[in-house]
Amino acid sequence: MAGPSHHIMPLPEFDKPVKILIVASPYYKDISDHQIAGAKVEIEKAGATWDIVHVPGALEIPTAIGIAERMSNFDGYVALGCVVRGETTHYDTVCNDSSRAVQLLGLQGLCIGNGILTVETYEQAAVRADPDQMNKGGGAAAAALHLIALARKWGSATKGVGFTKEIQLAGDADGKTTA
Repeated sequence: MAGPSHHIMPLPEFDKPVKILIVASPYYKDISDHQIAGAKVEIEKAGATWDIVHVPGALEIPTAIGIAERMSNFDGYVALGCVVRGETTHYDTVCNDSSRAVQLLGLQGLCIGNGILTVETYEQAAVRADPDQMNKGGGAAAAALHLIALARKWGSATKGVGFTKEIQLAGDADGKTTA
């Protein structure tokens, strides 16, 4: 059973299938397993499907999302990783660069829930990752789902298919066509 839901908003509902890619860095395997478990529950609760890929560390997460966006057909992404201060000599670089890269992808229109934990201690990460406690993996999945719902709402309102009535086919000036 998944733990407490900390969502302010109910999960969106979709009338067409939603496919999400979970990109996880299993640097701390048990933290990663908890994040992934929380994310899967939220995705499935919304009736969406998921696929998963693993990358070595937090810095590779946005790169993998960028590659998937160019070469695959996912509706959204869940970024899951963990960076603990003191266990990496370049903590600030990893935190800032991974977060900034995910944000830049989001500003380009990708629907990404950022669940990359940046913490002082392993214990803080454990509490945040646990689906029965803070469930940050589930929260990141919910964020991605909400962004997908927004993109679909606005996308369907503006994107027509085929010809619109303003386009005149070849023919007489009075609007009759020969096509």
